[in-house]
Amino acid sequence: MKLFVNDLTVMDFSYLCPKRGMVGESWIVDIILNGALNDESMVQDFGIVKKQLKKLIDEYVDHKLVVPAEYAHTHIQHDQTQGRVKVDFAFKNDADSTSESGTKSIHLLCPPEAYAFVYDSEVSMQSVTTYLKDIIKTHLPDNVHDIEIMLRAEVIDSPYYHYTHGLKKHDGNCQRIAHGHRSKVIIFENGERSEQNENYWAKRWRDIYIGTQEDLVAANRLKLQHDAISDDTHYCFAYEASQGEFEMAIPKQVCEIVPYDSTVECLAQYILEESERLNKNTRFVVSAFEGVGKGAMVESSNL
Repeated sequence: MKLFVNDLTVMDFSYLCPKRGMVGESWIVDIILNGALNDESMVQDFGIVKKQLKKLIDEYVDHKLVVPAEYAHTHIQHDQTQGRVKVDFAFKNDADSTSESGTKSIHLLCPPEAYAFVYDSEVSMQSVTTYLKDIIKTHLPDNVHDIEIMLRAEVIDSPYYHYTHGLKKHDGNCQRIAHGHRSKVIIFENGERSEQNENYWAKRWRDIYIGTQEDLVAANRLKLQHDAISDDTHYCFAYEASQGEFEMAIPKQVCEIVPYDSTVECLAQYILEESERLNKNTRFVVSAFEGVGKGAMVESSNL
């Protein structure tokens, strides 16, 4: 007998990619449980499935940075004295010649809970499915013999971007310095849907890290040290939150600094203000999404 649950949850996370760098992502999770009927004539109670499996997915992937541990240019170091994990990652964007051979580097020093390590050379739906399946199988009841996990991206027929951020003031897992979302943006200009403006932001924030101005620090203030990090090439961030101390250095070319916290409410406001700055005497309505089916809306008040 098979029990299926579609749309079990949405995983909002970021991952390190050899070609794209740091990528914000949102994947929808469907599952199928294969097993015999239990004493209640069920494979498993839907309420239990939804609660327990969602909790496991949230614990092991959601709001984390997923790292391909077997990629040749991933270097992982566990610092037992600080209780943090250092990750150094190099990637090469062939379309970008702004640095030598297009090679850039990302560096993090964070609590262990900020990461998920996938033992593959690349993060993909297949490698994350295998990672999750190995975890979840150890938590299944005796009558369930196997689990199928299907990951999928939301079908979006309009412009969207992938962004990564961290919210140091958040009490929950959003405080982690590198987690992200795949998000569409809807913009109305003077009452008409504006694909031109939507495409502008989709391009501007393609595979972007959105950093908060007040979290910026000089490179020499980081406990995280690497020869590749400098104030000329990297933006450096550091903050302390309830889960611990977070530090990151990321190439300037893949980062945008905003004067606010990077909540979706503030990002919607930022898009609105930038749109008004670039298009004088124009009225905008901006709907900025945070992953799947949620976000913030703001509109011009100057006209």
